[in-house]
This record gives sequence, structure tokens and C-alpha cells, in this order.
Amino acid sequence: MMAGVLLPMRRFHPMDRDTDLLLPLSVQDWLSKGHLARYVVEVVEGLDLSVLVQVYGGTGSTPYYPSMLLALLIYGYATGRFSSRKIERATYTSLM
Repeated sequence: MMAGVLLPMRRFHPMDRDTDLLLPLSVQDWLSKGHLARYVVEVVEGLDLSVLVQVYGGTGSTPYYPSMLLALLIYGYATGRFSSRKIERATYTSLM
């Protein structure tokens, strides 16, 4: 395509950048009240992970909370994802 040449607009889907957000505003709205992920988070939040927080001596980029990582690992295992790479990939591609 040469610079300055405009294509007829009928070839494209209409574009409306003023459309309201189509996804829920809160992550909590994505999952049903009885969803396994909610249960896993509730159980992990009830654990005493203070030892993990105290002994962390990592350097580099900002770490994630141990409770979030543990909940993610348990949920991954519970849903059949045993590979850390598959669990990580699911954080980008899986909403449920």
C-alpha cells in the first residue's frame, strides 16, 4: 500500500472507542460464589506464612506475595496443571 492512499471504509469492521468496558470492573465478579479459586484463596489466607515472608532475602524485581503464589500453585495442581510454565501461561489466558 502506498503512503497517502486511503482504503474505502466499508472493508473494515466499524470501530467505536467510546464503548463502555465489557468485562466486570472487579475480578471478584468473574467467579461464582462457590468457585474453587475462591476456596483455595480463603484457605491459603488462613495459613500463617509469616516465616516465608521473614526469611525472604531475594534481590532483583519486586516479589509477589507468598500467599498469592501458594494459592496459584495449589489451584494449578487442583485443576491438573502441574508444570510451572503451564500455570504461568494460564494466568494470561484462562479466566476460569
